Amino acid sequence: MASDAQDRRPAAALPLSGVRVLDLSRVLAGPLCGQVLGDLGAEVIKVEHPQRGDDTRDWGIRVGKTETAYFNSMNRNKRSVTVDLQAPAGQQLVRDLARRCDVVIQNFKTGGAEKMGLGYEDIRAVRPDVVYCSVSGYDRHGAEAARPGYDLVIQGEAGLMAINGEPTQPPLKFGVAAVDMFTGMYAAQAVLAALFDRQRTGRGRHVEMALFDCGLMVSAYYGLEALLMQQDPPRYGNAHPSIVPYGVFDAQDGPLIIAVGNNAQFTRFCTEVIERPDIVADARYATNLARGQNRDTLVPQLLAELRARPRTLLLERLSRAGIPCGEVLGLLEALQSPRAQAAGLVTRQPHPVAGSTPVMAPPYRLDGERMPVRHAPPVLGEATDEVLRGLGGLDDAAIAALRAQGVV
Repeated sequence: MASDAQDRRPAAALPLSGVRVLDLSRVLAGPLCGQVLGDLGAEVIKVEHPQRGDDTRDWGIRVGKTETAYFNSMNRNKRSVTVDLQAPAGQQLVRDLARRCDVVIQNFKTGGAEKMGLGYEDIRAVRPDVVYCSVSGYDRHGAEAARPGYDLVIQGEAGLMAINGEPTQPPLKFGVAAVDMFTGMYAAQAVLAALFDRQRTGRGRHVEMALFDCGLMVSAYYGLEALLMQQDPPRYGNAHPSIVPYGVFDAQDGPLIIAVGNNAQFTRFCTEVIERPDIVADARYATNLARGQNRDTLVPQLLAELRARPRTLLLERLSRAGIPCGEVLGLLEALQSPRAQAAGLVTRQPHPVAGSTPVMAPPYRLDGERMPVRHAPPVLGEATDEVLRGLGGLDDAAIAALRAQGVV
């Protein structure tokens, strides 16, 4: 794993250096939006409940006393401040912090932020040019605005479970919370666009993102095909709905991925890899469209040829023929692979209780350099005093009084 030392980089080199974000969100979509901005150099202040913190601090495998693997996956490059948002003094404290922040992110149930005096209009009253991002389950202006948003529910309602898995299986969810993650990324894109517009106009924006909207976008070409056919497209499991052969196949000694993307590659696949020039000469398989229409007769022949050969031989031949291919690795194998290690995608960060803990590095490279892990996922409340002194303008006595009242 890459060391913490190699992740240090001058703040001025980061594109969002000088941007300050107040992250009032929890669980996944909102926190991922904040993490993206933090990865790109923004100062992100995560506000959490003084006792329990973000819900995900209690999900999955424990790290130290207040973190988990789930929490850590969405909260690097942030500082944690604990504030009780149900207390009027806590609400005022957050408004005071928001006055000095460029971006505010929240994913309370629709109307929840407004009840606490932390809605868009409330924050705009103290910071007129704020970029305010609201993440909800459904359209905040529609009939279902009050419904809470949960990734699994949206995967079902957006039709995603119906296109995932093998045709013989019941509807299947994605292995990760894909709707939450897409929503977080879409939200970060919209926030960046609003910040760019503010540079030109001086005007803030209210960014509104709904999980259902983003979940429907994930259907991509499957969604458009359903509309064109006026019925659900079939499920293909690891195969591709439009390209043949393209998917996971069993060799003699294990699975591999083969992605034949065009007709020239198919010719080389048949002649150089499986040594069946008769297949490519068959008019039923001359084009990709024809192969898709005749996959029921083609695929069994390909499976028989692949199962008769060892994986190493097939991967060697495929690579030599210029056909995209790869192994099917376990997740731990992938994380510990030379490829991941060489790219610096997994780091070890110091931890006050565990000694150190693995933290993913940001995926972004700018000018050839990966964006750094500047802050490990924070211990609950680790920056409360520092932030309240610096941004809140409070002295030690005022902070102690708030702590005695349970506000922070």
